[in-house]
Order: sequence, then structure tokens, then C-alpha cells
Amino acid sequence: MGKSTLLNALTKKGVPAENYPFCTIDPSVGIVPVPDERLDKLSALSKSKKTIPAVVEFVDIAGLVKGASEGEGLGNKFLSHIREVDAIIEVVRIFEDKNIIHIHEKVDPLFDIEIINLELEKAGIEKPTLYVLNFSEAAKKVRPLELESKVGPWIEVDPIFGTGLDQLIIEAYKLLDLITFFTTGEKESRAWTTRRGSTAPQAGRAIHSDFETKFIRAEVIASDKLLEAGSYASARTKGLVRTEGKEYIVQDGDVVEFLISN
Repeated sequence: MGKSTLLNALTKKGVPAENYPFCTIDPSVGIVPVPDERLDKLSALSKSKKTIPAVVEFVDIAGLVKGASEGEGLGNKFLSHIREVDAIIEVVRIFEDKNIIHIHEKVDPLFDIEIINLELEKAGIEKPTLYVLNFSEAAKKVRPLELESKVGPWIEVDPIFGTGLDQLIIEAYKLLDLITFFTTGEKESRAWTTRRGSTAPQAGRAIHSDFETKFIRAEVIASDKLLEAGSYASARTKGLVRTEGKEYIVQDGDVVEFLISN
């Protein structure tokens, strides 16, 4: 309950959010910037003309019902969409409102979660999962005490008022095991995405394939150290900028300058 409304809130995009089951038949995609104050500070430091954040792609896929793995409720089509994603966010309603339809005619978060997970298991789908507990400031919450101990990572979000949206984006980013590194200069400051544990050449691939295949070395400084120093020149004078080779594992928050061969 609330998937399309949530995507609307995240992307400000007009995804259908009508009050009836299976409103979302074809997936809607939203590209959402990852909030990161480090990028804004680096951009201000470099007096950059452009500031480009890292992004996460959210796909709104229709909810699963009991029997989805056997084709109920267009289950086969919806499950095929789920197989294409890297992680799953389950949006679960935890509030009572007689004016908003619930497909099972009752608000029972644990029951909803168990149905979804059973259908995913039957379909052989095993991916990282984050639970979004959809509440309403204006309605009574319905959340059994055992819910908190029986589900995995979860956060509460009210899509109508935007509560918890930034946290959701950040947690989704973590769920995918992604980290951010930066490039910064007068032309632009930009946040780049790479898998945790990536070497410098592998991280450079996010910028261009040549940065991996033609990698020579990288100059690296932690973003907080650069901001503290006040400029690259000052950071270099203080010996804070390091030269790293092909084996270096890029850390979240690194500011990197790549040197590649011609």
C-alpha cells in the first residue's frame, strides 16, 4: 500500500496512484538523487559551475498477492519485473483508514509481509530487502509488537508529508552495497557510485571505461580532510593528498583525481 504515492514523492513524477488493486501494471521508473551534504560543500569549495549527485533508480512494481507465483493477479508478469532489480523495497501499510482499500480487507503488516516473502520464495527470488512501513500522521498506526523483531531492516515513511524520504534513499543506497566517491573542480563537482570494495581502476569505470583500462595512478584525499584543509593547494602542502595505485580500495567519501595513459 502506497508504492506509487511513495515513488511520486521521491521523484515528483506523475505515477498513477489511484485507490484500487493493481493500479500499477507496467513498472514506473524514477531516478532519484542521493542526498549528500559532502557534495554540496565540495562544490562550494571548488566554486563549481555544476553539481551532480549520485542517483538511485527506483522501479514501482505492482504488489504481489497470495498465489502470485502461480499466476494469480498477473503474478507471473509482476515477478518477472522483480527479477530484473538488484534489491527489493517492500512497502507495507501500518495504518487504519476505512476510505483506503486494502486488498486483503484488513490491515495486518506481518500477514502482508509473510505473503509477499512466501511468493518471492516460491518464485526463487532472493535479493536484499528493505521494509518501508507506510504510516499516516492522520491515522491510527497498526503495528504488532513482534513486527520489529521479525522483519529485516525497516524504516517508517509517510509519503504524503515526505517524512523519512531522505532516509529511505540513503538506506536503499546502502542496501545495494554502494559507496560514493567524488571528483571536484571549477567545471563541476560530482558524486560517483561504485560497489563497496572496488579498486581505484574499477571505481574509475563509473566515469569512463578508459579510466579502468588505461589507469596509471590516482590522487586521493578524504572529502572531510579536503574540506578541513580549505583547498587542494593547502591539502597538498599538509601532505594530505596521497598517490595510490591499482590495488587501492576506494573508500566512501574519497575525492579522487585519476591519471590515465593516452
